[in-house]
Amino acid sequence: MVCQKVLVDEVSGWLRVFADGSVDRTWTGPPQVQFMTEPVAPHDEFIDGVATRDVCANENLRLRIYLPETNPEDSLKLPVILHLHGGGFCISQADWYMYYQMYTTLARSAQAICISVYLRLAPEHRLPAPIIDGFSALLWLRSVAQGDSYEQWLVSHADFNRVFLIGDSSGGNLVHEVAARAGKVDLSPLKLAGGIPIHPGFVRSVRSRSELEQPESPMLTLDMVDKFLSLALPLGSTKDHPITCPMGSGAPSLDTLKLPPFLLCIAEMDMIIDTEMEYYDSMMRAKKDVELLISPGMSHSFYLNKIAVDMDPQTAEQTEALISGIKNFINNH
Repeated sequence: MVCQKVLVDEVSGWLRVFADGSVDRTWTGPPQVQFMTEPVAPHDEFIDGVATRDVCANENLRLRIYLPETNPEDSLKLPVILHLHGGGFCISQADWYMYYQMYTTLARSAQAICISVYLRLAPEHRLPAPIIDGFSALLWLRSVAQGDSYEQWLVSHADFNRVFLIGDSSGGNLVHEVAARAGKVDLSPLKLAGGIPIHPGFVRSVRSRSELEQPESPMLTLDMVDKFLSLALPLGSTKDHPITCPMGSGAPSLDTLKLPPFLLCIAEMDMIIDTEMEYYDSMMRAKKDVELLISPGMSHSFYLNKIAVDMDPQTAEQTEALISGIKNFINNH
């Protein structure tokens, strides 16, 4: 007799949770979108100016490295961008095509080494698991800089005085959390030069006006926000938890945190723009070094939607502007 699994929760095509605790992340949405969620194999050879490889920092931590092609006669070291992926803490992987197409482009454009962390996912691994993974990746980079660990591409090409954190959506939350942890330790000889939260998933228990009035997008719906966070936050927590509401009364005061310069990237039509701006305002009141980059007319994580980037000239233009803004921030720090 075959026992059929009992479905207890589902998130619009992305994820299904069963009564036995198992999770199915097979894409069940429109088939024309599926290619963006498919893994891309690493390649040591340069393709369109970028090579990639997967490395194991330790038995629990895997990373994807993107190395831009450089002139062999040029001895200039490259900045390092440590990427913490989004997905509401519940879905996506560092090797997904949507990230491959973005971070090969950024590595090539910014002439920087991009490193994307394979983060543990909820509900199997609730928060703070991905924060621990992101911080562990930063500490591994420090160990490479110290000579205690070895990775040939990094030893040959990385400028460990210019390491940046970057994260999309919930990965933007991780940028804040990992940067705050980094401020409490000695990272030398590595220097954390900046943080780049892109459309961070900052929310609160009481819905903001933009959540109620802005249109939902393919990359973010109210159902996704509510269900992903219910599966990811520590048991018993609300969206006022410091990880999702670092500007709230329950979070450590921002003026007590030692943070590097930030470039906060926001999309004008993002459903959660109001709470992202609350974070920006709180950072400014705390006298933090934070720049604001707004993408007019764009919605949440627009630049990861390859179909829109290819088909819509405005999306393509704003994606180029976003990459240019990130490049300029890195060049200035």
